Amino acid sequence: MMYSQILLATTLILSLTGVVFGDGQHSGSRDRAAARAARKAQRAVTEDATYWNQLGQQLLLDELGKQRINSQAKNIIFFLGDGMSISTVTAARIYKGQKAGKTGEEEQLYFDRFPYTALSRTYCTDAQVADSACSATAYLCGVKTDTDTIGIDANVEFNNCTTQNDPATRVDSVMAWAQAANKGTGIVTTTRVTHATPAGTYAHVANRDWEDDYAQSFDGADSTICDDIAEQLVLNNPGQNFKVILGGGRAYFTPRTAQDPETGAAGRRRDGKDLIGQWVANHPTGKYITTRDELVNLDVAGTDSLFGLFSPSHMEYFLESDTANNPTLEEMTRTAIQMLQKEANGYVLLVEGGRIDQAHHDGRAKVALEEAFQFDLAISAAVNLTDPADTLIIVTADHSHTMTINGYPDRGNDILGLVGYLASDLKPYTTLNYANGPGYVNGYLGGDRVDLTNVDTTADTFRQPALVPLASETHGGDDVAIFARGPQAHLFQGVYEQHYIAHVMGYAACIGPGVKFCDVPRSRY
Repeated sequence: MMYSQILLATTLILSLTGVVFGDGQHSGSRDRAAARAARKAQRAVTEDATYWNQLGQQLLLDELGKQRINSQAKNIIFFLGDGMSISTVTAARIYKGQKAGKTGEEEQLYFDRFPYTALSRTYCTDAQVADSACSATAYLCGVKTDTDTIGIDANVEFNNCTTQNDPATRVDSVMAWAQAANKGTGIVTTTRVTHATPAGTYAHVANRDWEDDYAQSFDGADSTICDDIAEQLVLNNPGQNFKVILGGGRAYFTPRTAQDPETGAAGRRRDGKDLIGQWVANHPTGKYITTRDELVNLDVAGTDSLFGLFSPSHMEYFLESDTANNPTLEEMTRTAIQMLQKEANGYVLLVEGGRIDQAHHDGRAKVALEEAFQFDLAISAAVNLTDPADTLIIVTADHSHTMTINGYPDRGNDILGLVGYLASDLKPYTTLNYANGPGYVNGYLGGDRVDLTNVDTTADTFRQPALVPLASETHGGDDVAIFARGPQAHLFQGVYEQHYIAHVMGYAACIGPGVKFCDVPRSRY
């Protein structure tokens, strides 16, 4: 049979079964059509031409009334949604609205309201698709580099322990710049504090996996020559001078002879070093904590430095944290800002919603969207605790992911649900899908697509279907968004190389080696 005959026969069968092709595919179900008509009638009452014209005019007036804050930034809060692709932002916005009982599409994330936006080009010196190590070096140090390396330029050889110690290849982060200007610094993350993004603020390593000496041993690295990431945080500059360190990863700081206070499991370190004990000894007026209770009851005024490690490894996903005595990202952010607001010369703070990325790798879109929602709450807390006149807040992502929002779902359709239209194989499909990853088990079984008709696609454990079978879903190479408010936020209005972000932070806060707002004659504006 010729291809044209097959296509004609298929179209006839689908027409007879109630599936028709037009601009999209739609069901012939009368019940569904009636429900759609009812929803349309309801929207017509509130979303007629007058509504949209008024909204459009208000948005225009808001834009016309936008005023640049062309002054020095005393403080910078840098929010990094790890893996927060533009599709993740859109889906999280809908998810947030639907959690509140709305249709969702009309909802706003807090950072949607920021006055300035841009796009960031995320490729690295050796890759079209970035990882969190080379991208962290870009937006925190102002230099693009190779994947899997942190705080060094592209001249360092991956896994070459000796070359990472060469001062000529090392690049300083915005945190080092801030400390040189006598500003307070801190990091907050839901991952291990030694993971790629937070490590970008303080570490210089030829392999991002060298979070402790045990990890180094697998690559034959000499831990007596090259400090691992945990050592660099506690013993080296700028890490040892951080006023706030909050996140997970206790096991990477303790010897295997020590037991974790929460799980009883042994520490990971083979060199016998107790880096937590070392930090406590080095910060006699500081406080080391391991639980949410200790965080919320912290005497901020009486604490000079804060080190909080709330899990042996990454902090639990929010949806799986019922049994863990963990603070939320919002709570950690509030405490970090309150600690740093004591700094007379201002501060620079990194806050990472790190597990958005890891949930995507797991193919679990609901978990990723909940992590993005928690990230949004942390941003709201920062907005409420700071003044846009002196605090530059930047929200962005390090790289994308392969999740897409697809099909023709009705307005208000559950973002985690089925589109509502049958595909050409007469089976439903989900609005959210991945190009690759472990969700392939919900994609194809043999040569046939899995029928999801009676599957709860909104369950916490559900993996969205993926086309290519991989144990872990990959990053995506598309641009990510930048959202900004505060002093010099107007410098984000275009499409930029990712490393530009660090240069804007240095300029705005008058820190670092580059051109600074303080140095530029006002007559140039």
